Amino acid sequence: MKYALDTNIITYYLKGNEKIQDKVDKEAENDNIIIPPFAYFEIKKWLMAVNSKIKLQAFEKLFERYGIDNIEKETLDLSLSIYKKLRDNGITIDDGDLLIAAYCIQNNYILVTNNLKHFEGIENIQVVNWIA
Repeated sequence: MKYALDTNIITYYLKGNEKIQDKVDKEAENDNIIIPPFAYFEIKKWLMAVNSKIKLQAFEKLFERYGIDNIEKETLDLSLSIYKKLRDNGITIDDGDLLIAAYCIQNNYILVTNNLKHFEGIENIQVVNWIA
């Protein structure tokens, strides 16, 4: 069982949240942590925008330790299918969340997030909140 870290969880980690750091490090001992490619993009974009060199270095170390998978066409198509179903029901969510959700569903990963509401209405996604 692997845990995929949502953008907000990575942010907590980089800000020194001990609860998150301990949980991530514990799961990492069993090679159970992965960074979704879209979370990588969102975090690095944010760190570059605010010019946070120290946190950017910390993120690069985190990335080197846990890595990211490649994105497959099937994952992109799944995110579009999720988008269509949600939109048909009058629900819109951020593109990044759509892509992260599809990535987790496609790979059977459990998404670790503090934004459970962002993923409501998405079928077949497993989510857990390590902050609560």
